Amino acid sequence: MAGTDFLGLGWNFPIGVDKSGRIEPTPDGDASIRQSIWMILSTSPGERVMRPDFGCGLSDLVFGVNNAAMATAVTRAVREALATWEPRIDVLDVYAAPDPSRPNVLVIEINYRVRATNSRFNLVYPFFLE
Repeated sequence: MAGTDFLGLGWNFPIGVDKSGRIEPTPDGDASIRQSIWMILSTSPGERVMRPDFGCGLSDLVFGVNNAAMATAVTRAVREALATWEPRIDVLDVYAAPDPSRPNVLVIEINYRVRATNSRFNLVYPFFLE
């Protein structure tokens, strides 16, 4: 059975249409997972009317100081949100560190394994403070 049978496909994000006017699906299951992680991290709890508990809550931390305590809080929030909202993956590691060239950016690196295929991936998410 192919990986997409387990991983599933969904709408591409952002939503677009193809040449025939149909909604574009994600190109593969791995892309669907990457887009899902990005949406989880970008959504604040309470933002979605039909699913008010969905999201990560990083926006609650946006005015914090870019230091080790902030990196720890961000790491914890990301781990909890992904464990709750993305059952297709196992989170291996989450790192958060200030970007040396941009003092208002915390770089979040997520290493994860896709459960269905045992493939490992990483995703880097820039978190803008202030």
